[in-house]
Amino acid sequence: MTPREIVSELDRYIVGQAAAKRAVAIALRNRWRRQQVGPELREEISPKNIIMIGPTGVGKTEISRRLARLAQAPFIKVEASRFTEVGYVGRDVESIIRDLTELAIDMVKEEETAKVHTKARERAEERVLDMLLPSVPLSTAPGGPQGAPDSAESREKLRRKLRLGELDDRVIEIEPAQQQGPQALFEVITPQSLEDAGIDIRETLRGILGGGREARPRKMTVAEALEALTKQEAQGLIDDRQVAAEAVRRVEQNGIVFLDEIDKICGRDRAAYGGPDVSREGVQRDLLPIVEGSTVKTRHGMVRTDHILFIASGAFNLAKPSDLIPEFQGRFPVRVELDALTKEDFVRILHEPQNSLVRQYTALLATENVSVVFDESAIEEIARVATDVNARTENVGARRLHTIMERLLDDVSYYAPERSGSRVHIDASYVREKLGPVLADEDLSRYIL
Repeated sequence: MTPREIVSELDRYIVGQAAAKRAVAIALRNRWRRQQVGPELREEISPKNIIMIGPTGVGKTEISRRLARLAQAPFIKVEASRFTEVGYVGRDVESIIRDLTELAIDMVKEEETAKVHTKARERAEERVLDMLLPSVPLSTAPGGPQGAPDSAESREKLRRKLRLGELDDRVIEIEPAQQQGPQALFEVITPQSLEDAGIDIRETLRGILGGGREARPRKMTVAEALEALTKQEAQGLIDDRQVAAEAVRRVEQNGIVFLDEIDKICGRDRAAYGGPDVSREGVQRDLLPIVEGSTVKTRHGMVRTDHILFIASGAFNLAKPSDLIPEFQGRFPVRVELDALTKEDFVRILHEPQNSLVRQYTALLATENVSVVFDESAIEEIARVATDVNARTENVGARRLHTIMERLLDDVSYYAPERSGSRVHIDASYVREKLGPVLADEDLSRYIL
């Protein structure tokens, strides 16, 4: 996609913030451009990482998430404040790359499963037919060898019924998938962090200690058995090594890491803010090798981070980008500032995006056969209230609309099952009636809105 097309796609879900959209669109297009460059220069071209600066709720995370969906790239969002410097108790920054690799493994497995689904389904059908109609040896078949055609004919009749769904409710017993043996216990004990190995250790111990219970045949309907056996067969048709290799390649070439709350790890004046500096700069120093390019050990092999795109964001209301250590700043050459939302922006947010809250609530209540119609004056009033509350209390951006809409439609949602077939018309007076008492009480509005 061209940068203009990328921005056009982002406009369908995010209102405004043209500078941020242009920046990420250029970064995504540069990946394609890099692939067209000759191999002698391709490795030298590194991604231009981005810092988004703006208050909460203006679209920083949503822009990155939608960008990853457009690129069909491995994407992970992490909060920088959750990580600690090496030596402290907490998550180390290398776990970001390991988590991203696991997400890529799931993506590739899902794609490979879709490719072999037809073949896996056929094998699952054969296994179900074996359970429903056990094969009869020719020596014991009624009438000698003449019994074989009858068995084959019965199997085909049963297959037709199976595919038509006529046997879905019949109960059968299937053997569970083979449990991991003790060998798996040794595979996960590696020089990686204990938290990543712990997940696999729990699964392994569950297979070893609880294997007797899990190993028993399970009773389920034919429809459930078909789904379970299809997954088993698909797993057997997929080459795990190829999946891991492709996942690692995607992470290295197309991975996107979104570092939220980057301003929370800025070094600040201890005398002004009090308390120890709990390794804020240490987290930056640990992040620095990953951002500038290093190799991280994962369960699926070594992963290079040289060409992963890092997008950092923060409100920077108590700090500024220059508070970051110089080396870290230098690895984020592109900086864009996102605008605070105005009343006109709130009106557009309620109107334009394909996933707007007005469309969401209308669709939700339509499931109860309740028709909700928002008047134009109601949209204007909701936007005015959101702007007013953001100005008087904490500015949480577009997230304020979620709180207001829930409060506004509280009665409608509660009584909807009892008012099937009704129509609710929401205008400005309806909004003022529902939200007026809360807005009038300054202290109450701080808690409720």
